Amino acid sequence: MEQSKPVSPEGIHYYTPSADYVLTGRDGLVNIHWQGKPPIPLLDTDYSATEAGVIPDYDMVGRGIYQLLRHDPECASAHEYAALLKEAYPHILSELGAQIIMLDAREVDTPYLDRKINFLKIMALFDPSNAGLPLEIARTLVEKGSRLSTMHQAVSSWYGAEKYLRKALELNPDDRHGAYEYGEALYVLGRYERAAEVWSEALLLFEPSVRARIEARIANILAGKIPMVPPLDYLTALSVAVEEHHAGRDDEAAAIIEDVLSDPVFAEQFPMNEVYFLLGTCYQEIGLMTEAAQAFKRS
Repeated sequence: MEQSKPVSPEGIHYYTPSADYVLTGRDGLVNIHWQGKPPIPLLDTDYSATEAGVIPDYDMVGRGIYQLLRHDPECASAHEYAALLKEAYPHILSELGAQIIMLDAREVDTPYLDRKINFLKIMALFDPSNAGLPLEIARTLVEKGSRLSTMHQAVSSWYGAEKYLRKALELNPDDRHGAYEYGEALYVLGRYERAAEVWSEALLLFEPSVRARIEARIANILAGKIPMVPPLDYLTALSVAVEEHHAGRDDEAAAIIEDVLSDPVFAEQFPMNEVYFLLGTCYQEIGLMTEAAQAFKRS
């Protein structure tokens, strides 16, 4: 029976080779019998060639798998495709590492953050025991979920960050940075008691000065000194304020921001210069120049 094909993403078609198909390349260093492996993802142009009788060669297979994983590193059979790249295409691994280094070395816009996340997810497929990879994925998701320009994706970003931070700590329970950031993600999601537990369990990993700050945060949680609603809800509200501003409803946007900033605990714990700048811009648009100057001063 022919193996069922997964749904093709845009630009990709799946090709099921014959039972005796062997992937060869690199002057004989690659010699992989394909039987029992998932269908081969091919770029549309390469798939068209197979319809004319061309058998997929080494380059066609490599670029198809690479493009698929770049598009969706969590696709069906992702681990098998990553294993094939690792075994047969070392130059692609090198390219991935170079891309990540390049993105780390520059201030990147949102599309580049998404690209970096996918590259890191591919690297995690290559090296699933490396705790640093899910940690870096989580940090990039946190950055994405904290930017005003992408705050409409705050929910998915912060929940994703929590998942990858949990994975990083499973791989390296003694990582104090991962423990602190995991607690922070839980805090943003409104899971305050769990955040306090995570921080308490990791206290001995920290230097005394850092430990004192974390103990103060734990004490505030136990004393009920927490935001009136989960910080993630405030971030979601701010995303609505951005939409209102872009729609020209600056009075509505300003009212939302004022409501968020009226929570002193949130305003203190999450200083966001971008928010004050947006508030100043809204005030300016509706003619409240004194208020605008004060907001700009705080940004």
